[in-house]
Amino acid sequence: MCYKNGKDVLPAGLLKELQKYIQGEIIYIPKEDNVRKAWGENNGTRKLIRERNLEIYKFYKSGTTVTMLSESYNLSEDSIRKIVFNMNNEILKLNA
Repeated sequence: MCYKNGKDVLPAGLLKELQKYIQGEIIYIPKEDNVRKAWGENNGTRKLIRERNLEIYKFYKSGTTVTMLSESYNLSEDSIRKIVFNMNNEILKLNA
């Protein structure tokens, strides 16, 4: 994250107004909601997890048990069931 001096980027009136609330400290100004990216979009984690979940779903559909998948992916059996359930719903929506 890059820090900028308020004197360099803010109009004088706005800077004066902000100084009523905070002076000499660092303040974070978040992006607007419509500009923000969802978790994992910047570094590809979201895509990797989706690919893993699709792989788990395919193994499950081909007969691999929840217990075997749980051991293979180091996830709880509940997590495997949730992944299978969510992927199944997602695929059903795509086919509808």
